[in-house]
Amino acid sequence: MICNKGDIVVIPFPFVDNANTKPRPAVVLSNGEFNKTHDHTVMAMITTGAGTSWNTDVKIDDLNKAGLKIASYMRLKIFTLDNRLIKKKIGKLNEKNLSHLQDNLNSILC
Repeated sequence: MICNKGDIVVIPFPFVDNANTKPRPAVVLSNGEFNKTHDHTVMAMITTGAGTSWNTDVKIDDLNKAGLKIASYMRLKIFTLDNRLIKKKIGKLNEKNLSHLQDNLNSILC
């Protein structure tokens, strides 16, 4: 599946202490052209933030548009995943959240 920057997708997220996975949401950071030509997508974790927070966390404002059911945050735990492992697209970030996410990425990568 080829996705675009700002899409919210469901992926198999690994557990730290064993080989199992759990379906979890993630936000796409890379653009569709990269995702298509490299057969991989750069993503960041989405979390409820229960008990932890990072100063670069971005609260997702429009849960309906994002396809999420509970209050969630984008967290800059960045990873690359084979496109074949993307289970489905469930939503998209609104422009405000996408802009805030881009600002945070620029602050840590530039």
